[in-house]
Amino acid sequence: MIRHLVTLKFAATTTEEERQSIMDDLAALQPRIDGFLDFQVRRNISPETPVVRGFLDMFWVDFADEAARDAYLEDSEHKKAGARLVASLEGGVDGLFVYDFEA
Repeated sequence: MIRHLVTLKFAATTTEEERQSIMDDLAALQPRIDGFLDFQVRRNISPETPVVRGFLDMFWVDFADEAARDAYLEDSEHKKAGARLVASLEGGVDGLFVYDFEA
């Protein structure tokens, strides 16, 4: 299994409704992609503000394998949701960090 972690630093102008709508769009990809096993969203509750650096949101996707992850990355609806996500972040792509690992 591949876990695809994405940490996010939303722009101050991004509303909670916009954040939720983007997460809903990403979750809606699950039935489109074989091997897309799970989607989870979490809020950072760490008190270590200096090292959190504004990365207050995270989501992850569990994929059956690398092929499922790669299909997700190439999916046209994922690309649309991803572009919308990046546009909502502080500094665009600098407002996210991706980490994939085998679980």
